Amino acid sequence: MISGPPSLRRRLLAFLALPMLGLLTFNTLLAYYVALDYSNRIHDRNLTDDTVSFAQMLSTMPVSSDLSPQARFLIEYDPDGHRYFNVDSSRLGTIAGNADFSAYAPSQDCSGTHPALYEGELNGQQVRMSTVCTQAMNDPQDQLAVTVAESMADRRQRAREILMIVIPLMAMLALGMAALVWFGVTHGLRILTPLTSRLAQRRGELAPISDADVPEEIQPLISTIDGLFARQAEMITLQNRFIADAAHQLRSPLAGMALHVDQALAHGDPETVREALQNIRRLNQRTARVSTQLLALSRAQTVPETVEALDVSELVPQWVGMRVPEAIRDGIDLGYLGPQQPVRILGNGALLHEALDNLIDNALRYAGAEATVTVGVQALDDNDVELYVEDNGPGVPEDVMSRLGERFFRAPGTAASGTGLGLAIAHEAVEHLGGRLGYLNRPGGGLKVSITIPLLKGP
Repeated sequence: MISGPPSLRRRLLAFLALPMLGLLTFNTLLAYYVALDYSNRIHDRNLTDDTVSFAQMLSTMPVSSDLSPQARFLIEYDPDGHRYFNVDSSRLGTIAGNADFSAYAPSQDCSGTHPALYEGELNGQQVRMSTVCTQAMNDPQDQLAVTVAESMADRRQRAREILMIVIPLMAMLALGMAALVWFGVTHGLRILTPLTSRLAQRRGELAPISDADVPEEIQPLISTIDGLFARQAEMITLQNRFIADAAHQLRSPLAGMALHVDQALAHGDPETVREALQNIRRLNQRTARVSTQLLALSRAQTVPETVEALDVSELVPQWVGMRVPEAIRDGIDLGYLGPQQPVRILGNGALLHEALDNLIDNALRYAGAEATVTVGVQALDDNDVELYVEDNGPGVPEDVMSRLGERFFRAPGTAASGTGLGLAIAHEAVEHLGGRLGYLNRPGGGLKVSITIPLLKGP
């Protein structure tokens, strides 16, 4: 039993060797039957010739006379075995023979002039018989049916002899073909050497490995590997970007906390310590929010593993309800507007919740006190559904509208605290959901941010 990893060479050789073995077996049987057919045709020709010669000899002899010893020897002699004969007269019955042909001779038709060939059994062995009819010399009304039979064993022996000649030749041919197949498979697999060499020389490089020397048969595998490399490169890029973003956003709060700690330690009076602790708490809250937002951005950049049918007319009101206590605390009127009938999309619920929650959070932060924020769901047409968050706040200047969704970007003149990551998180999440994010200043003031996602049709 072969152990270890699967071998492409062994697999190819097995797929080629097994059909070759079957083909050689078939050819051996075919060669035997061809040789047997050839032997039968040669023996049949000799048998009919001998029968015709015997009949011609009898036509020159009186019917009543027995065969001479010389004639009997000539007809019975067979170098490969024993030959049987029988002579039937239409008037006198059997007049000569060395075997009982009574089971066969009466069934032969003497109306033809050509020998009739058929098989039978005499003295416990299978024989091939030939019968020909001729006119008796001394009686024009009498016909002689001359039958000569020979054993079938010598025919099979000749076929086996021919097969014994063919088998060594076929064996040599099989060995030659096996050597050619081995050489062909081994030489053919060397086309993979440049590819393996390029991969062995790489040091963490994730560029595609496809090239002009890649065989067509393994192009699907190479394309899959290239796709894997592309995904790995994207994940590494996202990881590096996350690390850079975290370092950029956490550097200032951490430095501020260290500064306030040093200030408290340097002065030591209760008022200074109290002020330092309050600043440290504020910076700690900012650091925690930045960390949370960065993790949310990292999740939003990852393609969701599962998707399912989501009824947004049922889910969105629940998600809005989670933010109502916060809105009441800040004096903001947060409401929902949407249809009563189901509106279904295909997506990942956690990712959609992350996107919409950041839009709501963004509106609550920047709309201002006593503002009105409305979260709505509406079907645009038979193909798309829109989830939107609109407020009656100050809106966004048109000249910076195109920059909304960039990381760490905040519109100028904004007094509320924030990280500049909320819209970036929503943008990444919506892209993975197969939708698009839109921004629009309302005519009466305020900003409307919408998520447009394909509508799910059918069950």
